[in-house]
Amino acid sequence: MTREPLLIVGAGPVGLALAWRLSQAGFSVQVFEAEDTIPDQLRASTFHPPTLDYFDEGGITAELIAAGRITPTWQIRMHTTGERAEFDLAVLSEDTGHPYRLQCPQAMLSRALAARLPQGTVHFGAAVTAVAQDDAGVSVTVDGETIRGSLLIGCDGARSLVRKAIGAEFEGATYPENTILVTTQFPFEEHLSGLSGVNYIWKPGGTYSLLRLPDLWRISLHPTEGQTPEDALEDTSIRDQTREVLPQAGDINIVEKRIYRIHRRVATRYRKDRMFIAGDAAHLNSPKGGMGMNGGIHDAWCLADLLIEVANGGDPARLERYEAQRRPIARDDIVAQADKNRARMNTTDEAERHAYLKSLQEIAADPVKAREFLLRSSMIEGLRRAEALA
Repeated sequence: MTREPLLIVGAGPVGLALAWRLSQAGFSVQVFEAEDTIPDQLRASTFHPPTLDYFDEGGITAELIAAGRITPTWQIRMHTTGERAEFDLAVLSEDTGHPYRLQCPQAMLSRALAARLPQGTVHFGAAVTAVAQDDAGVSVTVDGETIRGSLLIGCDGARSLVRKAIGAEFEGATYPENTILVTTQFPFEEHLSGLSGVNYIWKPGGTYSLLRLPDLWRISLHPTEGQTPEDALEDTSIRDQTREVLPQAGDINIVEKRIYRIHRRVATRYRKDRMFIAGDAAHLNSPKGGMGMNGGIHDAWCLADLLIEVANGGDPARLERYEAQRRPIARDDIVAQADKNRARMNTTDEAERHAYLKSLQEIAADPVKAREFLLRSSMIEGLRRAEALA
């Protein structure tokens, strides 16, 4: 390691989490972000138990809880009958200090992290246009200026410049459907009995997910058969799909809406010499289950631990553990589990749906099986497996 700063491309929750951990350990860090500020766009909102455990330090989890909504249960629901399988994360009370999901916009985490970084660490409106490395260090180009550093970590998303620079392929595929995210103040809880804070709903011919934030409901839906993504994003289409679930909903107010494509991809490598990638730069998955942001934060934690170990005199070869620990988890736990969640919810066959529901109800009713299931879906097992891989 040299005294030159570590350079991070991307000031999303993953890049900022990495910068915060490294800064706490005494590293000099510089973060470059193309956006002018932390965006308030509809993005991730689910925080899993181990992520909340990570952020206990420094009061960040307490800040998120104050701004979010604790969600002790989540469910998969058959809309036509009201039947549901509901999972209570209380069975994880011996495995985590936070046996629940927290629903809170990711921007709240990003702001909390940025506020804890030394002034001048994060550079907004600083698009990185080129990256390079040599035997002495790394460099990024911002507004025609070359900035040197000791190591470079790309937390720069799906179109990662750093991933391309390390020669990694982005293996996988793009799902055929688009996902539409909507927020509304309509009080679904007053009209659908027994809702949890997170609800994955099978409706005739499709799915309709409801996640409750402190003052909003967040809806996730897909274009109907034969409908273009642009048509599905229209207010009238969103309201029509809502009335399919709840006829008395009328014309719900729409606070915000966004459409995006869903991918199932993992980079073929996470490192080349002095360059690393993490988060969406390294893996993309279906949002079903809320694993994307959390998995990226877990990447950052693993890499920070290793960098701190090496800085304290550990063998630099220990950095090889980063890819060895995190890539299999992304491939086999995060992306594969999210793919299973998507496949389960996307089936329109009623017999398959009922079979899934019966199986899930049996799991939820058995504390031992429920704990095993929730250890996986809450990402605790993946982190334990990553430690074993080390």
